[in-house]
Amino acid sequence: MSKPVVEVKVRAVAAISGGCAVFLGNEDKVFVIFVDQSVGTAITMSMQGAKKERPLTHDLRANILRALGAKIERVIVNDLKRGTYYTRLILSAENESQQKKIVEIDARPSDCIAMATAQRAPIYLSLDFWDEVEDMTEALRKMQEEGSHTEESDEEEDS
Repeated sequence: MSKPVVEVKVRAVAAISGGCAVFLGNEDKVFVIFVDQSVGTAITMSMQGAKKERPLTHDLRANILRALGAKIERVIVNDLKRGTYYTRLILSAENESQQKKIVEIDARPSDCIAMATAQRAPIYLSLDFWDEVEDMTEALRKMQEEGSHTEESDEEEDS
C-alpha cells in the first residue's frame, strides 16, 4: 500500500428501498455504500456468523480461493468517479514450493466488502478518498435511536 489508508469496519447494514445501506467507518467517521439486497444479506449473515445451509455466491468465491491456496489480504476502497466506487481486492497465494504471490484485482466494493466481512479481512479506504466522503455518523446514530432495522457489527457493540 503505497498511498496512506484508513482502516474501517462495517458498522451496520440497513435495509432500504431497492437494497441495503452499508455503513463503513471508524471512531472518527462513517460513510455509506449502497448495495443490492442479496449482497446486504450476505454481509449481514457474515457479521452475525449465521450458518448457511448451502454456500452463497461469496462463500463459493472464498471456497475457490482456499482451494487454490489463496486468501484475501485486504480490501482498499480507493476512489469515487461519477457516482461509482472503485475498489482493489488484494489476494495472496502460496504455491507448493512456498513461494508467495500477491495479486491485486479491480472489483466491485459490494463484493469486496462481502468477501472481506466473511473472511475477517481488513477493509481500508485511501486517505484522499476518506477525506472526500460525507460523514454519515449522525445519520447512523439517528437510525439506531429510532430503532430502524439495522444489523450492527458485533465488534462495534463490544467497544
